[in-house]
Amino acid sequence: MISVGFKTDKGISRNDNEDAVFVLPDRDLYMVADGVGGHSSGELASRLAVGYMAQFAALHPIGDVEEGDALKAYFMSLLSGANELIYSKSSSEPGHLGMATTAVLCYLRGSKAFIVNVGDSRAYLIRDRQIMKVTTDHTLIQELVDKGEITAEQAENHPEKHVITRALGGEPTVRPDFFSFDIYPGDTVILCTDGLYGMVDEAIIARLASRSRTMHGLSRSLVDMANSNGGEDNITVVCIRIQ
Repeated sequence: MISVGFKTDKGISRNDNEDAVFVLPDRDLYMVADGVGGHSSGELASRLAVGYMAQFAALHPIGDVEEGDALKAYFMSLLSGANELIYSKSSSEPGHLGMATTAVLCYLRGSKAFIVNVGDSRAYLIRDRQIMKVTTDHTLIQELVDKGEITAEQAENHPEKHVITRALGGEPTVRPDFFSFDIYPGDTVILCTDGLYGMVDEAIIARLASRSRTMHGLSRSLVDMANSNGGEDNITVVCIRIQ
């Protein structure tokens, strides 16, 4: 059994919300997207992504898919279709040239969680008051950190820290990462855009999750904290508690 809460907010500094969220509890499927491309283009890209996912899930029930390679192929097909849709629209309409979106998905089945991501939207696992980042950011700065050219501390204030290297619609093909892990009662999985983790320290995210009785309450608390700290970007969170 699980409980779920979610919230999206434009933040304090932005006039528009280019984030999008998709929650389908009866199929244990969740997604957060953060559009890029500026104004209506970023908003369009993220909404195309979640809209495509909703349609795909309706036409191809995920519960019919076996675990392992078949499940990985399912997500690859889903993201490839969304990527093709966004890339085609970006390429054919000058007003939307260069639009794209991040995406992080979570699927729960039995005692396992499956995570798929493209871009720098993240998935976290909070267990026993400890927070673990599941995903790896697809950013220029993360590549520099991985190569040892800069430290994690230098990356936090780097002027190019928001430059992403992979996204839905950014290229003709998409290259997602796949993760899976066992889940236990008391675990909390959080999907979020950089408007949250860029404004709220991970330790505070874990503390709020440990104190929150409901996932709707946790979602509100996280967004409120991000805004209290400056709200420099759109903020979207999906909070999932395993019970």
